[in-house]
Amino acid sequence: MIDSPTFELDERFRAAAAAEGLLDVAYDVFDDTAMGPLLVGVTDHGLCRISFDPNPERELEQLARVYGPRVLRSTKPIERVHRELEEYLEGRRRDFDVELDLRGQPDFYVRVLAELARVGYGETTTYGTLAARAGNPRAARAVGTVMNRNPVPIVLPCHRVVGANGSLTGYGGGLHRKELLLRLEGAIL
Repeated sequence: MIDSPTFELDERFRAAAAAEGLLDVAYDVFDDTAMGPLLVGVTDHGLCRISFDPNPERELEQLARVYGPRVLRSTKPIERVHRELEEYLEGRRRDFDVELDLRGQPDFYVRVLAELARVGYGETTTYGTLAARAGNPRAARAVGTVMNRNPVPIVLPCHRVVGANGSLTGYGGGLHRKELLLRLEGAIL
């Protein structure tokens, strides 16, 4: 257990680093969501990661590789995203207003994610339809890969993408989370 003066010094250090713009990525872990723990990362350009992975080490290493080595847990830069996620999960928000930072994503991923962002609250689309909207109608499987590697699920709503027959298929956070999100939005009863 960290003693109180050490904890306070650590908190001040993290807050000062964030305030001075010395972080490549600020992150926090929200343990108390309806989705289970969520690791959330932001850069000075916007939201760059939401992860369902309960072991953040792998995510933090990936963030450092893509955005830079100064990755630090700091709550202040994450507050807006935290508030918007809470509002969404409580059914009080339908759209997110946070900026996104998709640096490091291949062009095809960015095109697919841009089309994904157009799928409205409570609606669903298919992998094939999303592939066609992204300019490659024969790339339904590739779209599935993009959905599985979506760096900011929930905000970029990959849970709204279903199989051609309407079935719930694949979700990086697990099908139980996909179903929970679709039920929250009223897309399935």
